[in-house]
Amino acid sequence: MIEDYKYRVYCANMELVKLGLITFTWGNVSAIDRANGLVVIKPSGVSYDTMSPEDMVVIDLEGKIVEGRLKASSDTPTHLVLYNAFPEIGGIAHTHSEFATSWAQVGADIPLLGTTHADYFAGNIPCTRDMTEDEVRGDYERETGNVIVERFSSNFIDPFQIPGVLVKNHGPFTWGKSSAEAVFHAAVLEQVSKIAYFSYTLNSRCSMNAFLADKHYSRKHGTGKYYGQWTDM
Repeated sequence: MIEDYKYRVYCANMELVKLGLITFTWGNVSAIDRANGLVVIKPSGVSYDTMSPEDMVVIDLEGKIVEGRLKASSDTPTHLVLYNAFPEIGGIAHTHSEFATSWAQVGADIPLLGTTHADYFAGNIPCTRDMTEDEVRGDYERETGNVIVERFSSNFIDPFQIPGVLVKNHGPFTWGKSSAEAVFHAAVLEQVSKIAYFSYTLNSRCSMNAFLADKHYSRKHGTGKYYGQWTDM
């Protein structure tokens, strides 16, 4: 069973390369086997050119390595915080994709301006607050997860309806039911980041009617969805 997870996580990481969402080793994907309390994640700093499914690292929910000869991604504590806080998610992706990271670096939410965005995110994609010096100098990666959870909990944001976030001055994290869906959401987030940037460049006062946004989200999600054939990813 865990070998299947390792293969799927490997494929999801390689998809980041295929989609042009990462440069060098600037990204990672993980998946969780909730039945056994295990997480599979990319190893830290390993080139995608040489990486194999056997290189994926298996850890428990406390971060202890259960299987693997390499060190897990440095972002592992962030992933673990999110898995513990958001029990409905099954996979997480982190990138430094160009347009999403640009929004993160200016500390701005990605505004909901069009149907492309509304099809997958039921509102603005939030950006976290500045991290404190204590947070950065302490357990930095774990605190990164904590500020993500704080933004969602303090603003009553549903992580299932908004499957992604920008970490201020850092970059995007996305998630989904699986590692494949987490990568899919990373690609969508990057595209809507790009579209929003150009939209604001053309008209800084642009906006979208809430009823149109609700219509497009509900077409693809929830009990009333009717778009596509709806096979799970």
